[in-house]
Amino acid sequence: MDVEARVDRVVRHTAEVLTPEEVRALFGRTERPRAYIGFEPSGSLTIAHLITARKIMDLADAGCHVTVFLADWHAWINDKLDGDLARIEACGRYMQAAFTALGADPQRVSFRWAHELTGSSAYWARVVRVAKATSLARTKRAMSIMGRSEEESNLDSSKLFYPSMQAADIFELPVDLAYGGLDQRRAHVLAREVAHHYGWPVPAAVHTPLLSSLRGGGRMDPTDGLMEGKMSKSDPGSGAPIPSDREEIAARIGAAFCPVKEVEGNPVVEIARYIVFPWEGRLTVDRAAKHGGPVEFPDEPAFLAAWAEGRLHPQDLKGAVVASLDRLIAPARRYFADHPELSSAAFRAAGPTSVK
Repeated sequence: MDVEARVDRVVRHTAEVLTPEEVRALFGRTERPRAYIGFEPSGSLTIAHLITARKIMDLADAGCHVTVFLADWHAWINDKLDGDLARIEACGRYMQAAFTALGADPQRVSFRWAHELTGSSAYWARVVRVAKATSLARTKRAMSIMGRSEEESNLDSSKLFYPSMQAADIFELPVDLAYGGLDQRRAHVLAREVAHHYGWPVPAAVHTPLLSSLRGGGRMDPTDGLMEGKMSKSDPGSGAPIPSDREEIAARIGAAFCPVKEVEGNPVVEIARYIVFPWEGRLTVDRAAKHGGPVEFPDEPAFLAAWAEGRLHPQDLKGAVVASLDRLIAPARRYFADHPELSSAAFRAAGPTSVK
């Protein structure tokens, strides 16, 4: 794969790249760039994480050394799973298993824990340096990376550590290319600003789109930190967990908000755009002859044109999305059937903490 093909693999199906020129230069100077994405272990993955799993595989296919960073201390600070480190650690093991089942091959993707860094004085020195280059107001504006508003930063002082820690992670791992959903752009921009301040290597960043809640409604504007309308692990009704059986997928998608002809804010249309096409390269609708018969859309523009013109009924689109999601989640169902100790139930019944 030549440089342009590798760059294309990294930037395809993204919502933002900071910057395309930096990504191209990165591949021009190193054969194996270091990429990362961080997650708080905080609950069951949802179908939205199929977007993430696909991009992790794209990065690996492009020749990146990919690290999935399980941010246990960050989840603790953010009061996830009631701040119980045992449950957070168990959830992290589940997340590693889920991403492995979805195609994040451990031979190509490394999994690291935040507690591997937090035991080092050099790490905390880096956190302090980041904090000293960042105003308190800037830190509070970055609270949206935690799924919290600026006002909520006053809940307890530990919340203020979080943005500086997330930026410090990027330099301590270290990382050439930071990846995340658009909700993480403020953390990546903060890291880039700090890098410029100190003359450290500036990480490139790629961001994939966010998937709207199946309930519909709510606003999402990553530039303003507004994320109230996204699919979330913390709101089980907003998505479908991984793994789900076909019946549960069908029930969740069947009840989903899906206004006819509308594209923006339509979660079912977004699933087709952000999950089905990147994974399967086409959308196949198996509808009855009286409704026009089966039809296959070879690309996203063809699908969007048919949808906007009303040539595709919401129930037919939902059926196609259910069939695709069922295929994509099937490997995770098989994996957890063989490894029940790693299932999402494990972090709900975790024993004494072992995270240090």
